Amino acid sequence: MNVPFLDLKAHHAPLREEFDRAITDVIASGIFAGGPAVTRFEQAFAKFCECDHAVGLGSGTEAVWLALLACGVGHTDEVITVASTFMATAEAITFCGATPVFVDVDEHTYTMSPAALLRALTPRTKAIVPVHLFGQVADMDPILDFARRHSLFVIEDAAQAHGAEYKGRKAGSIGDVGCFSFYPGKNLGALGEAGAVVTSNADLSKKIRVLRDHGQVRKYHHTMIGWNCRMDAIQGACLAIKLPHLQRGNELRRKHAQRYEDGLSGFNSIVTPKEADYSRHVYHVYAVRTEGRDQLMQELEQKGIACGVHYPVPVHLQQAYVHLGYGEGAFPVSETIAREFLSLPMYPELTEDQIDFVIESVTEAIGVEVMV
Repeated sequence: MNVPFLDLKAHHAPLREEFDRAITDVIASGIFAGGPAVTRFEQAFAKFCECDHAVGLGSGTEAVWLALLACGVGHTDEVITVASTFMATAEAITFCGATPVFVDVDEHTYTMSPAALLRALTPRTKAIVPVHLFGQVADMDPILDFARRHSLFVIEDAAQAHGAEYKGRKAGSIGDVGCFSFYPGKNLGALGEAGAVVTSNADLSKKIRVLRDHGQVRKYHHTMIGWNCRMDAIQGACLAIKLPHLQRGNELRRKHAQRYEDGLSGFNSIVTPKEADYSRHVYHVYAVRTEGRDQLMQELEQKGIACGVHYPVPVHLQQAYVHLGYGEGAFPVSETIAREFLSLPMYPELTEDQIDFVIESVTEAIGVEVMV
């Protein structure tokens, strides 16, 4: 049996006719950058995230970048974020002219450790960017409390957390700004590149709208230096079609995660992901931990099971950030999980037979020693 890591063909097949009509409508309108299709999606996504405003953008990286700029982050500033994340989180900070300051993650949730924030704080700290990794929201209350006490902005990197919740609040609605990616493989994915920010702060929303369109308040009138970060109309139209299906997709991911948990949680050599008490996890990625990651991955691939690794090198050890001088041992949890993470197939269209085959293959590979 072949089990793909992600099956976008199966994901999109039921919606093809709707996509075709929506794309035809955009072509007929002649409006391809922004426009009514994007506005409709922005309104729907803001409502979904329980925020007053959503601003469609060209990517999730742009979402974090423009959110930081709108909060006034610039040269000489520092922004605290985690070492265990995709490179884009740190890149966005750097492209503001600021310096990323890394902290370690919690060993159980893999999200920002609030206890590490004080050690990272300096007079130059301007903002905190917690990352809702793999579909689980970071522990936001202590992060927000710390930010308020030190007058810092909180910008949620929710690129992997569409529909996730923290104590009943939607990811993206908790800090000053929430940032989303709609890269095709996300829980809510476009048919290409796209992103968005959500916020209930009207001033920040207005600034980001101006920044995304070359700093224009109206055509050829530029009040600030911006960039071209507009969302394509076709992406907005297709995302609006997919959004009503997100909740069901997340429920299926949660069901699949429970089936994995039931089949894999009893073994010494596998650590399964844990949902925090405060969290409603949406399992964008189902990453287990094992010291024999590379061998297990090879054995699964030989059986036709595709896996992934998120992420093999923590950001502070990337060559691009060697100048920050962290070095090995700076963030032990982030470095350990980078060696141990193995992402198993996870998408709504997985069948029970496929999941059971993955479980059977994993248990055969690691042996049957059960935890006492």
